[in-house]
Amino acid sequence: MSKRSYFVYIMTNKHNTVLYTGVTNDLSRRVFEHQSKIRGGFTSRYNINKLVYCEEFGEISDAIAREKQIKAGSREKKIDLVNSINPEWKDLFEE
Repeated sequence: MSKRSYFVYIMTNKHNTVLYTGVTNDLSRRVFEHQSKIRGGFTSRYNINKLVYCEEFGEISDAIAREKQIKAGSREKKIDLVNSINPEWKDLFEE
């Protein structure tokens, strides 16, 4: 039986002005859904299409707890988090 992975991620728009934090078990699919605007809502409305941060977890409960922790933090803390691994705010999905 293969071990599943769960991801907490942060995405933004072209100008890095809006931040979106989410959790998924298939990061490639989820980023594609955001970029393609398959689902309506916040990410579609604000053109969220660039993956700038992600963490991987082995347990969904850990990923959800981390997502809640990030969402509860200030915008400044989210920016610091992105800067800690991606100071140029490159699209990690393209890398």
